[in-house]
Amino acid sequence: MTRELTLYDYELSADCYQVRLMLGLLGLDHHRVDVEFHPGREHESEWFAQLSPLRRLPVLLDGDLTVCDAQAVLVYLATRYDETGRWYPCEDPGLPAVVTQWLGFARAFTASSGAARLHDSFGEPTDVAAARRTAHQLLRVLDDHLWFGEQQGRAWLCPGAHPTVADIALFPEVALSEEGGVPRVDYPSVRRWTDRVKCVDRFVTMPGIFPG
Repeated sequence: MTRELTLYDYELSADCYQVRLMLGLLGLDHHRVDVEFHPGREHESEWFAQLSPLRRLPVLLDGDLTVCDAQAVLVYLATRYDETGRWYPCEDPGLPAVVTQWLGFARAFTASSGAARLHDSFGEPTDVAAARRTAHQLLRVLDDHLWFGEQQGRAWLCPGAHPTVADIALFPEVALSEEGGVPRVDYPSVRRWTDRVKCVDRFVTMPGIFPG
């Protein structure tokens, strides 16, 4: 019996988009429940806290299982539904560690560029100048990593011929960085990588992110 996937979602959230993108790439049907982050702050309501005690979007329901946190949902979907094993590769014991390292990098980028975007788009309080400085530092690290990878024939964040959940976790905030005043003009390898992600089969868009 097929279980119904339900995603508690906000259309303009980069974290929620990670999950919608992963669902699309895996070809998984799902039911969306819109949660008004701005201006309604519905994620702070008591009913939502029953789903997500930390009151954070997104939340995925799969049968009796509730998965909170965007990256946890990505890993769950990849390990539960990707029969190819490419999105979260485990054939080499070192690969999950590399993927996890880049998931941590994605989280740091969200805390910088993503915070700047929330400041500019939704008025969320933050030290926006510091957030932008950190975002540029991280983009330089990312650009160098991707450039060296290109010289070695590697197109993605992690070793292998296929993108992983790490690429999906990092892509949204990078692609939306200019909405937080963090331009990507000085990072050509990053721009080429975002173009490659947009060309992956079954790629889906969101407001501000367009097809390749």
